[in-house]
Amino acid sequence: MKPPHYTPRPDPNHAPLPNPFNAVSPVIVVVALAILGVELLLDAGAFGLAGGRMGVGWRIAAVEDWGFAPGVLDRLVQARDVSPDILMRFVTYAFVHGSFTHMLFGAALLLALGKFVGEVLHPLALAGLLLASTVLGALAFGALAPGNPPLIGIYPAVYGLIGGFTYLTWLRLGQMGQNQLAAFRLIGVLLAIQLVFGLVLGSDPSWIAEVAGFASGLALCPFLIPGGWTATLRRLRRR
Repeated sequence: MKPPHYTPRPDPNHAPLPNPFNAVSPVIVVVALAILGVELLLDAGAFGLAGGRMGVGWRIAAVEDWGFAPGVLDRLVQARDVSPDILMRFVTYAFVHGSFTHMLFGAALLLALGKFVGEVLHPLALAGLLLASTVLGALAFGALAPGNPPLIGIYPAVYGLIGGFTYLTWLRLGQMGQNQLAAFRLIGVLLAIQLVFGLVLGSDPSWIAEVAGFASGLALCPFLIPGGWTATLRRLRRR
């Protein structure tokens, strides 16, 4: 018989498992689930599990209907075509990938970097950083990529998070009195890997969008962190 006011102690051997998504911003979770859902649908069509004979061509159709290319920017600027089919491609290309592995690597980076940056940025600010990196990455790709190659994948947005991560690391190293140039180590390693793959497998112009995404995140993060806009204006006035 239990004594009055008895309160059972939790058993550590049967404690509930922590939810791995609790520490990740809901913005990042929603984006990760969206690109996963699109990829699973395209894979289901490719393997004949959905869409019948038409499903085999879903990925090609998605690239054509949702992907971005320099020709899209040409239509926007030269023909002044501001139809939804043109404008949406500046964002929708990020949700289409070339394969499951292509998507999986991007989603892993998105979750890892999004967790770190999302611990500092408000969800709306984080969403703004992702959107700006995606759009500005497409603009740079459309303006600088040779020919008319397609641009797909979440990577410009991921590089935007890398830009935010770099700035936050730069701040932290400064507060600790350490060399702030070390904050650029991650982007340096990634660009070196891009260079090696480009030399071995041939150049892929998607690096243009990724570098633009990084620059966007690096430039916007000082304004998006809590109190960042006021602090940045104060520094500019001092100069």
